[in-house]
Amino acid sequence: MSESRKNFASQGEALATRLGLNLPTGSPGIAEFAAEAGFASIWSRSTLTPEDRFFPVLATLAALDRREALAVHIEAALEIGINPRAVQEIIIQCALYGGLPLAITGLETAAKVFEKKGLLQPQAEAIEVEQSNWTRDDLLTEGRRIMNQLHGERSGEGYAAPEDPATSALYDVAIRYGYGVIWSRPGLTWRQRMLVGVAAFTALRLTPTLTKFAQSALGQGLTREQVVEAIMQTAPYGGFPPALTALSQVRPILFPDS
Repeated sequence: MSESRKNFASQGEALATRLGLNLPTGSPGIAEFAAEAGFASIWSRSTLTPEDRFFPVLATLAALDRREALAVHIEAALEIGINPRAVQEIIIQCALYGGLPLAITGLETAAKVFEKKGLLQPQAEAIEVEQSNWTRDDLLTEGRRIMNQLHGERSGEGYAAPEDPATSALYDVAIRYGYGVIWSRPGLTWRQRMLVGVAAFTALRLTPTLTKFAQSALGQGLTREQVVEAIMQTAPYGGFPPALTALSQVRPILFPDS
């Protein structure tokens, strides 16, 4: 016998309450829709832990500059155990993909939440102080090392091809400051950064980059099912069509024999 919608919505509402998140109101049925489609159907799935799910959620909201929702979900993420530095790193990584203005608005939003909760702003760690004294050549070396470790042979393919006359100059900047700086920053593991990247590329509809990172995520501790789950988790926050499109694009990579 099929479960009633009322019972299913009740489960979703209870989960939202446990996570410290409110259901939307203002129109008949919208709370029930969010409870069923968002929480009971997606948040409740066991493939990722609730803590893991906050990484794609915060990434989606940061990438799309949804400031009010971002503040609400930062507060809930802090309550579940994600620390302030990790919150900042999610926002900074999304700014790498969606533009530096996202760092300004996202970090301002996070700072207000930290202040509200009586939390101190994170300070630079020793490795960051050390790296500030590096040369640009040091950054290039570190960036190439990280890029190769993440992507392997795919590091030099597509727009990353070093001989490409159109992209090589900009990609040189991306290697130094994207991989050499952002991906080397403390605060997130590479596995967590992959959750952030997969979600941000989905939200921003950057399909070619998503397919590259979806494959690389498998080398950083994520299973194929968890990559799928991270993309699914973006749907209530960035839209179901972008998530479904992203899933259709990564399917041949994650499940080549299907």
